[in-house]
Amino acid sequence: MNVLEKIVLDKRDELVGRKNTMPLFAFKDGLEPSTRNFYSAIKQDKTKNNRGFILEVKKASPSKGLIREDFDLEEICSAYRNYASCVSVLTDEKYFQGDFERLPKVRELMQQPILCKDFFVDEYQVYLARLYGADAILLMLSVLNDEEYRSLADLALSLEMDILTEVSNAEEMDRAINLNANIVGINNRNLRDLSTDLNQTIVLTEQFLLGTDSERQANTLLISESGIYTHQQVAQLSTLVDGFLVGSSLMAEKDLDKACSKLTCGEHKVCGLTTSEHVIGAVQAGAEFTGLIFAEQSKRKLGLSKAKQIVDDVRASNNAIRTKYVAVVQNQSIEFVRDLINELPLFAVQLHGNESEDYIKQVRALGTNCEIWKACSIGASEDLPLNWPNVDRIVLDAKSVDGELGGTGQTFEWSKLAPLFSKFDGPKIMLAGGISISNLDSALSQPVIGLDLNSGVESSPGVKSTEKLNNIFNKIMSRTASLKDQHESE
Repeated sequence: MNVLEKIVLDKRDELVGRKNTMPLFAFKDGLEPSTRNFYSAIKQDKTKNNRGFILEVKKASPSKGLIREDFDLEEICSAYRNYASCVSVLTDEKYFQGDFERLPKVRELMQQPILCKDFFVDEYQVYLARLYGADAILLMLSVLNDEEYRSLADLALSLEMDILTEVSNAEEMDRAINLNANIVGINNRNLRDLSTDLNQTIVLTEQFLLGTDSERQANTLLISESGIYTHQQVAQLSTLVDGFLVGSSLMAEKDLDKACSKLTCGEHKVCGLTTSEHVIGAVQAGAEFTGLIFAEQSKRKLGLSKAKQIVDDVRASNNAIRTKYVAVVQNQSIEFVRDLINELPLFAVQLHGNESEDYIKQVRALGTNCEIWKACSIGASEDLPLNWPNVDRIVLDAKSVDGELGGTGQTFEWSKLAPLFSKFDGPKIMLAGGISISNLDSALSQPVIGLDLNSGVESSPGVKSTEKLNNIFNKIMSRTASLKDQHESE
């Protein structure tokens, strides 16, 4: 017996007891239909923002055990309400430490439609989900045959509830097509051994497109479920699906609001900062990383003492500012890099020269927690340089004709990034080089984890423009802003 079979068997046993303590006749007749449309909420965000998000309230799972020990529903909903199209609430108790009582609490705290996520095998569960305030239910084709599915789906529709139909293989996708499911969740997790593979979304999406006509495709929402951890993965799959269901990766994060922002909007860096005021401005605009350049050739070069003063001034002027400093170096000695790491509160060192794999190993051998990023300059003839096994992140930048590295305002041919749309096991990628408000939409559509901004947010080299910073980050965060405005008005 595999994991899924055991869960379903236990679910049927659980229902026997629940029906005895809360018989259907006691509440069935008083149920009212749902008034929040799950399908429309995702469709609206797909149209406006190229993707929708179903964010999940989950305390534990069979694959990870306890995920969020400090489980505060108000804190969770406070973060989710600004990013979610819809909310999924786990109600299975034995394997996920779920609770039906969370459904009405979440409904009170948020305006978004709510999915009751459980292992549905009985009509009683559909009525129960509606009793507690669910607007949609999950029906798993790995659990139900076609007759069982139709029975549960028809009942849900009679209560104005939507159905998220989950598939996990080719046979189930064929069934979903034949059953006319209008919201299809592609589970990247193998429910029998709990492994995940994002290629599942690619394979089953292609199958759906081959098996349906254009009208059906326009009216069906495809959702990628499980194994989504980064904005890069979201960007990679957004050309194929309409939305994402994400739970475990968010629930494991202490700062949930920050985690939601990174997942939905990306992790962006402003580089070439030369004053504490510019650092503060970049962080307040929305930058996750702030770059301090030490490369000798750079127009934005800092000395170590100046950098320390900037860090101290930022700390002294605003204790609320939290940023991740990245030191940018270029073909400089290991000793110099060591001094930077020892003297500054660095999150990462970015190597922006011709540093070799051996050099990178020496930096790694310094034994710090500092990440190593490798900037690679891309010209007309180069392929993507992704074979850097000992770095944490790759920054792809334009190759300058005059030999200057970074901050030139030049871009490279972004069509070269196309292979990254299906390379899920590759490194985290930052996109740099000539990004400004004029090409921001195109930059945000690339399969990368974030953008590295420099000259495009300056009034002159080394002088960051508050107006340009705010314009770019307002556009990056526009999805969040629109959701905030929407829910504040409801």
